[in-house]
Amino acid sequence: MQSAVSSPAPSWLVVPDDPNDLVRSVWPASARRDADGELIVGGVRVGDLVRAHGTPLQVIDEGEVRGRASAIRAAFEAAAAAHGTSARVYYAGKALLNTSIVRWVMSEGLSVDVCTGGELEVALAAGADAGLLGFHGNNKSVAELERAVDAGVGTIVVDSAIEIERLAVIVGRTHARQRVMLRVNSGVHAETHDFLATAHEDQKFGTPLDAAPALVARIREIDGLEFTGLHCHIGSQIFGVAGFRESAARVLDLHEALLEGGDVPQLNLGGGFGIAYTRADTPEPIERLAEGIVSAVADGCRARGIRVPALSFEPGRSIVGNAGVTLYEVGTIKDVALENASRRYVSVDGGMSDNARPALYGAQYSARLASRAGLGDPVLVRVVGKHCESGDIVVDHEYLPGDVIEGDLLAVAATGAYCAPLSSNYNHVPRPPIVAVDGGRARIIVHGENLDDLLRRDAGIER
Repeated sequence: MQSAVSSPAPSWLVVPDDPNDLVRSVWPASARRDADGELIVGGVRVGDLVRAHGTPLQVIDEGEVRGRASAIRAAFEAAAAAHGTSARVYYAGKALLNTSIVRWVMSEGLSVDVCTGGELEVALAAGADAGLLGFHGNNKSVAELERAVDAGVGTIVVDSAIEIERLAVIVGRTHARQRVMLRVNSGVHAETHDFLATAHEDQKFGTPLDAAPALVARIREIDGLEFTGLHCHIGSQIFGVAGFRESAARVLDLHEALLEGGDVPQLNLGGGFGIAYTRADTPEPIERLAEGIVSAVADGCRARGIRVPALSFEPGRSIVGNAGVTLYEVGTIKDVALENASRRYVSVDGGMSDNARPALYGAQYSARLASRAGLGDPVLVRVVGKHCESGDIVVDHEYLPGDVIEGDLLAVAATGAYCAPLSSNYNHVPRPPIVAVDGGRARIIVHGENLDDLLRRDAGIER
């Protein structure tokens, strides 16, 4: 009897009928192939982009960003209105921040959330209305807080007692008035299905629920600080509403108790809404997610006999993630024999310096030949980078056409979030440019680096 041959491919990765197909949930809506099989994004052929800017190259579909921002805002505003309250959507800038992105999302009616002094300066340089900014962070320095107050940042989300005292000194000296929220840790973390685990309170963000009343009391007694509500964020890449529902229930208990000491007009439930990185990912439609989360809050308020507060949310990945496509050139190719199977290693001219997520926490991605349509049966590949690390993996598991060769262009989808912000110069590799595409036009929105840029920082080189 012949034994079954085990496959090195994970169970969720199916062999595609066509290894050139573009899964609609993963790629930008504008992505398509021309008659020769070349990939087009935002109306621009990838070959034209590479001839102008080289590889690696991060491409951002402006229309995709704007469309997703508008749709998310509309979904939460409609869900809130149906329950007699309002909703504000902040774009979580840590996902991808530059002045162009700030202008796009704000023109679609969003506010912007920043979490460092550097991010704050980018938003201000973009011409953002400071009153529409939220400022996060677990260790905001005195200088950062001074800058935020001086600029007129709409809301500072305080994370600790120390930050409250820092703000007390600042507003006391400047006679400014500053709105603040308190970030709390509900003990719910939706990274797994275990929504009820309280051990997740062991993290750097927020304050435990039982410690919050004393901190709110302190905020309320400081002249110049205006307490506007609670903030809670439970995780990222979340596909359902169960974690939000449980977290909201816990935070609403605290919200109700705080009403005895004064108004609590707002509740911010964070973001973390998931996207599709592979065909196996099935994120909840944003309209259903918004209705589920807002209904959970409204139901909880109704049960407690309290008014539904104004709500706010902070999506980032779900706005820019699928708008991003990274282009690489294929270099070396080698087949590696495994037990009863084989895997093809396809090396590209980038890697963990432009996308650290697979190395950091095993993130999965999808890839396709971009310069042409491939021929032949699908082969299992691992797309790897050029860095001197065995963990330098760009796409861990994928099926590509069997004729992939040196010089092909390869496109990796859903790289709009957390790739450029986490990029580095590891092995002295320059960071790539970011090019926006829309309506058949392309323009650089973040300049790339070259070797001269890297050497310029070395103080030991004579000029």
